[in-house]
Amino acid sequence: MSGRYHRPDRIFTGKSRKLKELMLKSDNRTCADCGGPDPKWASANIGVFLCLKCSDVHRSLGPDISKELHWGLVPTVGVLSITLDEWEDPDIDSMVEVGGNSYANSIYEAFLPQGYKKPRPDASVEERTNFIRSKYELQEFLKPSLRIVSNKMSFRQYDSVNSTKSIGASPSMKKLEEDTREFVGALNVKVIKGTNLAVRDIRSSDPYVVLNLGHQKVQTTVKQSDLNPVWDEVFKLKVPQHYGPLKLQVYDHDFFSADDIMGEAEVDLQPMVTSALAFGDPSVFGDMQIGKWFKTNDNALIRDSTVNIVDGKIKQEVSLKLQNVESGDLDLELEWVSLEE
Repeated sequence: MSGRYHRPDRIFTGKSRKLKELMLKSDNRTCADCGGPDPKWASANIGVFLCLKCSDVHRSLGPDISKELHWGLVPTVGVLSITLDEWEDPDIDSMVEVGGNSYANSIYEAFLPQGYKKPRPDASVEERTNFIRSKYELQEFLKPSLRIVSNKMSFRQYDSVNSTKSIGASPSMKKLEEDTREFVGALNVKVIKGTNLAVRDIRSSDPYVVLNLGHQKVQTTVKQSDLNPVWDEVFKLKVPQHYGPLKLQVYDHDFFSADDIMGEAEVDLQPMVTSALAFGDPSVFGDMQIGKWFKTNDNALIRDSTVNIVDGKIKQEVSLKLQNVESGDLDLELEWVSLEE
């Protein structure tokens, strides 16, 4: 049991409501390390929810390791009980900033070898300890260049612009400096195809896709009477410093009335942006996986979506089940574009 303040009933008010909302996400209802159900502990430094047995191992990592693994906010106390400890605002901020188990594992398990068996809930102390130390202390499944991380640097927070003087700079250079202050990069979003889309006319639909990122909005062409349309259309969208999800909606075009919606979905850009900013120039690397967006009950993914370096480009294939509609899938491909390109 933690040595901090205790109270018998956890009452969620103010910022702690954010913690409760995070706890209720499906991927946070199992231990980040062994998959055990209903975790009652959390590592505020790393941002993961843990079972009692794994939390004991995390405590053994020691304060130095916890400090190095911190995600970029203020120093926190490490392992806390969800129900018994009094959480302070910085602890909650740290958990919310990371986003929970899926986000943290997309970093710490990005290079988990294929076929590698994580410990199960009934694993021995030795097996559990070996895995946790490999994952967090030795950082064996992390990109090598990220294995030494100061407590002033976050995997999700990057200073994307250097201090430069614009006096005498060309208009193109000035524009680039303005972009680097406002944006961290750009994405080529390829809308590939839709499958088994919903019927909104008598027998078919005339679908098109609308993409929104920040204040940017783009639209595909309309495909007449086609429930399995192939677009293969590419749109370039800049990624703001404070980016949210890429939102998409599918509509049925109608000449005589308002267009009917045929479903919607969101793409979490964090795995792509984090991986792209961490690796820098992908042309110097061979083909490899560098990140992953995990399928959960809380997102529209049909399957896990990996971020890969392919032929010197950072790409991510995304297959989505459209939400709030009776049927329909959508396939996309994201490609990272630096601001210099």
